[in-house]
Parts: sequence; C-alpha cells; structure tokens
Amino acid sequence: MVSLPPGTHVLPDAEAVAREAAERLIAACGEADGERMAVCLSGGSTPKRLYALLAGPDYAARVPWPKIHWFFGDDRAVPWDDERSNVRMVREAFGHGSAIPPTHLHFIPSDEGAEAGARAYARTLLDFYDADSLDPARPLFDLVLLGLGEDGHTASLFPGKPAAQETGALVAPVPEAGLAPFVPRISLTVPALTSARHVLFLVTGEGKRAPLARLAAGEDLPAGRVKGPQVAWLLDEAAAG
Repeated sequence: MVSLPPGTHVLPDAEAVAREAAERLIAACGEADGERMAVCLSGGSTPKRLYALLAGPDYAARVPWPKIHWFFGDDRAVPWDDERSNVRMVREAFGHGSAIPPTHLHFIPSDEGAEAGARAYARTLLDFYDADSLDPARPLFDLVLLGLGEDGHTASLFPGKPAAQETGALVAPVPEAGLAPFVPRISLTVPALTSARHVLFLVTGEGKRAPLARLAAGEDLPAGRVKGPQVAWLLDEAAAG
C-alpha cells in the first residue's frame, strides 16, 4: 500500500465509495447554514454512480433537493447534449425527471468557447456568492467533489498547463487538455475548489495507484494542490493497493 494522503478512508470497492460519499453529502446538507447550499460536481464514473444513488430509492427522500444548488468543477467546451459533456452525464445520472429544481443546476457555458465560458461561469459563481471576490472566512461551496486522473490531474487542471498554476481567477480556460478527448475545457481553479467547507476526493481502481504514489512522494501534481483540513479522500481497495 502506498503512503496515503491525510484524511484518507479506504473502502472495499467503488460502490462502497459512492455510498460513503452519499452519506457525507447528506451530512453536509445538515451542517449547511441558511436556506440554500452549494455542491460542486465532478465528472467520472465513480461520481456518476453517486449521483444515481442520490436520485434512487435509498437516498432520494433524505436529500433536501430544494435547498441544494449544483455547480460543475469542469466541463468540455462541447454542446451539452454531446456524449463528452459533464452536463449530459449528470443529467443522465440524476435522471431527467429528478427532484432538482431546474434553476438549481448551474451549467458551465460551453457554446462560445473556453475563454468566454470561463468568464461567464466566474460571474455565475460570484453572483451566487453575492460578492465580487471570495472571503477566506466564507466558503463558496459547502461540498466539492473531485476525482484523480491517472496523470495526477483533478477537474481539468492538468500537470504543466497554465490553469493548474492559476491563483487569481476562479475559473480558467483550458485550450489544450492533457488527456483525451483533446478538446478545449473550462475548469474551476485551485482557489475556487478549496473555497469549501468540505472537499471530497473519490478515487477508485488500480489505475489510480500510480498518481497516489507520486503524490505520496511529494511530486507537485494538480490534485495535490487541493489541500487543507477540509479535504478528505475516499479510496477503494484497488486504488489503495
């Protein structure tokens, strides 16, 4: 087993990871102040299972749907009905007839390119936050869901790409992705992803052992820049080794 990040919990398999994430999301709903809360969604197969669970019979009645606003950590600059779009994945996973109010799914604009989409989504985030900049004492999100790529990327922050180094903007264009599909992307930056009460990495499969080992060795990978006491990692046994 590789040396695992602080706040790591190892579970038997990907299904157990998704169910533990569902329980933590529901717990975060109970902690949230006020009449609304913000959750930042991730792409990938493990989160997709989580979203289906939340909309399914085991969890749907426990989720305060009218309270939650759902945002996206990243997306590809493709139409929302494209099979490569995280919007399409999330819609299909939650179910088109889910209990989410239509105005509570805040999609990343993708029809005018990555740069225009990044500017527009930054404005969406700040309008929801009701301020022109983030206050360290008041997180933007109640919960951020993230994954870990086999190259160490998270969201669409790829090793060696400028977006991974961004420290000012909340959203960045990614003209050239580090992995296929090689289409432009739009991604929240580290400052936005870490402005959260809770950050939860969902990591499953043997293919994630290598990036976990690189993180443990101290390599400067984008996923490793999302750090702090609010960060927890849920791994299955295959990823943990």
